[in-house]
Amino acid sequence: MSGWVERAVVGGLLSAGVLAQAWGQGIYTCVDSRGRRLTADRPIADCMDREQTELSPGGLVKRKIGPQLTAQERAAEDEKARKAGQEQLRLAEEKKRDRALLARYPDKAAHDKERAAATAQADEVLAAAHKRNAELAAERKRLDVELEFFKNDPSRAPARLKRQIEENTQNIQAQQRFVTGHEEDKGRIAARFDEELGRLRQLWAEQGSPGAGVVPAAQKR
Repeated sequence: MSGWVERAVVGGLLSAGVLAQAWGQGIYTCVDSRGRRLTADRPIADCMDREQTELSPGGLVKRKIGPQLTAQERAAEDEKARKAGQEQLRLAEEKKRDRALLARYPDKAAHDKERAAATAQADEVLAAAHKRNAELAAERKRLDVELEFFKNDPSRAPARLKRQIEENTQNIQAQQRFVTGHEEDKGRIAARFDEELGRLRQLWAEQGSPGAGVVPAAQKR
């Protein structure tokens, strides 16, 4: 609405005695859905779905008031704000993790050292597990030799022998599960260090670290 129209509205209010009541509070004006120009001393309920103009007592535009949101629109805005807040928290947490990662691994040598230690520890556990597997296999071979004496009638085998064979079978199965689990752990360790190294290369490059471009031997294979 142009300035002269707005002043004309104020003039009309003066003649109607409304401006005296609205003095110091502001004047609200809008065109409703039926094309009527409405004026009041407070936000106009019939124009909550459209823009309203607040005028000063002198007829100057103080501000434009946007349409009031519907419940669905408000819910959408709230969801948008919630997602934006979550994204800010995610970025803050990511920066925190990056700072911790750089503090722990200031260069590639530090990362390589810890990777080697973690891999060596996993290999040590697997070596002990494989040794135990060999012991169980040797024990089973001895039990099978003893069971040969009863091959014509296995029901005559002593309860002690049957119990030892059952325990050996259970131990072998448990040990195989143990080995499989630790082999998977070793794979996860390698994947973790690979992922860390990828991120660290970016962080080191941003800091101008000279070791950022060195490709580890594990990745060359």
